[in-house]
Amino acid sequence: MKKSLVMFSQRIFSYKDLGLLIFRLGVGGMYMWHGFPKITGGVEKWTALGKSMEILGIQFAPAFWGFMSGFTEFFGGLFFAMGFIYRPMCLLLVSNMFVAFSTQMLEGKGMMKASQSLENGFSFIGAFFVGPGKYSMDEYLGFNSPQQGLLSDSKSEESI
Repeated sequence: MKKSLVMFSQRIFSYKDLGLLIFRLGVGGMYMWHGFPKITGGVEKWTALGKSMEILGIQFAPAFWGFMSGFTEFFGGLFFAMGFIYRPMCLLLVSNMFVAFSTQMLEGKGMMKASQSLENGFSFIGAFFVGPGKYSMDEYLGFNSPQQGLLSDSKSEESI
């Protein structure tokens, strides 16, 4: 049994980048779907959405906060799906999910309602550490490779 599981695991491992692509497209696409009505809803929709920040003690510029939430969901989802500036997008989406979870809990909606935000937040934290995989814009642009980072040329290493 162990030998079969090891063989299966080794065979599947070679498809990890395909799995990350499917994950990114699915989750990113759903965030775009959820964010589209928020980003296109206009000032009235943004204000209503942004008023949820009051529960965290932030009472100024509700339209701005609502817009930023919709922007984060739609464009964060798009960039997440593309694997473009992936890790910053993960952090932006984690912060959006933290606010969603916190406001739902503080409004007394309970864990059954708030759990989706918490689960999504944990998914983005995990995605932050795993990275976008080789089928991504970050990989194409060289943002995903430690060998192509700021310390890759000898001038940068000498100045440290």
